[in-house]
Amino acid sequence: MKYWLGLDCGGTFIKAGLYDLQGNELGIARRNLAIIAPQPGWAERDMPALWQTAAAVIREVLELFGIKATAVQGVGISAQGKGLFLLDRQGQPLGNAMLSSDQRALALVQAWQKAGIPQALYEQTRQTLWTGHPVSLLRWVKQHQPERYRQIGSVLMAHDYLRYCLTGELACEETNISESNLYQMARGRYEPALAQLLGIGEIVAALPPIVGSAEVAGRVNSSAAAATGLLAGTPVVGGLFDVVSTALCAGLQDETRLNAVMGTWSVTSGISQTIETGFDHPFVYGRHAEAGQYIVHEASPTSAANLEWFCQQWGMHDYRQLNQWVAALPKAGSQLLFAPFLYGSNAGLGLCASFYGMQAFHQREHLVQAIFEGVVFCHMTHLKRMLQRFPHTRALRVTGGPAKSAPWMQMLADVSGLPLELPQVEETGCLGAAMAAMVGTGAFPDFTAAQQALAPRLESVQPDAQAQAAYQHKYQRYQALIGALQTLQSGHSKEAL
Repeated sequence: MKYWLGLDCGGTFIKAGLYDLQGNELGIARRNLAIIAPQPGWAERDMPALWQTAAAVIREVLELFGIKATAVQGVGISAQGKGLFLLDRQGQPLGNAMLSSDQRALALVQAWQKAGIPQALYEQTRQTLWTGHPVSLLRWVKQHQPERYRQIGSVLMAHDYLRYCLTGELACEETNISESNLYQMARGRYEPALAQLLGIGEIVAALPPIVGSAEVAGRVNSSAAAATGLLAGTPVVGGLFDVVSTALCAGLQDETRLNAVMGTWSVTSGISQTIETGFDHPFVYGRHAEAGQYIVHEASPTSAANLEWFCQQWGMHDYRQLNQWVAALPKAGSQLLFAPFLYGSNAGLGLCASFYGMQAFHQREHLVQAIFEGVVFCHMTHLKRMLQRFPHTRALRVTGGPAKSAPWMQMLADVSGLPLELPQVEETGCLGAAMAAMVGTGAFPDFTAAQQALAPRLESVQPDAQAQAAYQHKYQRYQALIGALQTLQSGHSKEAL
C-alpha cells in the first residue's frame, strides 16, 4: 500500500494523518499545542517544542498503524496562517513564534489605519492590515526588540518552519505568503516597496524563495528521519494555508458554493478566477493552490474557541450534553446575548467579549445557547459581505468542529437562510495537506483532479423558515449590542489619547 502523510498545525492541536490514493483515512494522531501568553494580548509558541510535538505525532501515527516508512510517498503540511516564525542567521529559532491571534501590535495597526496605510497597500496586496499579520509583528519587533530584529535571518510562517525542520530547506509557501502584505498579488512576487512603506525595508533580505503548494520544496533529512520515523529522502511539498486546505476538502470549485470554517477562527471562503473591484468592502484575496485561481475570504478569531474557553472554565467536556441543552431550549427564546470576542473581534480593534442580558434565572444551558448564537451572528458579518462578492451562492459548505453539532448547524441554516452541505471529512487540514503531497508526487495531475477523485460524502441541513423571524429579531439586538460596545470602546480610546 502507498500512503501520503498530512500534517496539520492549528491553533490548539497538531495532527498527523495517513491517507491512501482514494482519500481513505488510515488514522490520525493528535497532540495539544500550548499557547504562551507572557503578557495580555500576546499569543506565542515555543518553536523547538512545536517541532518536537510535530515529530512525535508523525512517529505516533506510523507506529500506531504499523506503517513502514517506505510506504509514505510524500508529506504535506497545512497550518494556521499569518503570525511570525523567526530564525536567526544560523538557522535557529529566534525566540518564541508569534501567532496570528497575537494582538501586541494593536496600537501600531491603529496608527497605520489613521495614516491611511491599509488603503495604500490594498491595491497591490489585496490584503487588509491587522495585528496578526507578519508585517505588523515585524514592525513591532523592530520598535520594541531592536536587538532581536537585527538578528533575523529568515522570516517564516508555521508550515514553513515545520517544513524547514523536516528538510533543512528554507522557503515560503505561496498560499500563505501571498497574504503577508509583502507580496504583490498581480505580479506574484515579493515587492520591496511594500516593506519600505511599512518601515521594515531591510527585512526583504530575510525572505526565503516562494514555493507552490504542490511543489517539492525539499526531502526529509537524516535528523528529521530519526525524529519522525519517516524515510530520509521522502518528498515534502510546499503545503497549504489551512483556509485553502479546508476549501479544497469542502470541494469548492466555482462561485456557487462558499465554505464556512468554524474553529478557532470564523472564516468564510470562496474560489474565483478573477479579482473583482468596485465594492465598498476590501475583500481579502490570496493565491489558491490551483494555478490561476484566488481564494477570497473573510475571517476573524471569533468562533468555537469561545465555547472551548467557557467549557474549560467550568470543567464541561461533554459536548453531547451541551447539544442537548441547546436543542431543548426554544429557538432564540432567551434575551441573553454573547459577543464572541475573547480572542479578537470583527467589529473593531480592541473590542472584548461580553454576555449581556444575564439575570438570576439564567442557567448554564442559556449561556451555552447564547455562545452558539453569538458565534453564528458574528459569522453572519463575514457571510453577508461574501454574498455580495459571490451573489450566485446556492449553499454553504461547513467544516470545523461545530459541523458535528446538529443544533449548531440548524441554527446556522436558520439564521443564514441557506442550505448547509456538511462534507464528511474528519480532518480537513490533514487531508488537504496529504492532497498537496499527492499532487506534488504525481498521483494526480492537479488539485481539481484530486478534488474530484477524493470528493467526500455530503450531509445536508435545510433552513427552518418558521425560526428565521425569531432569529432575525435577536440578530438585530446582537447588532445593537455590538454598536454599543463600539461606542464604549471609542470612548475609552479618546480617554487614552
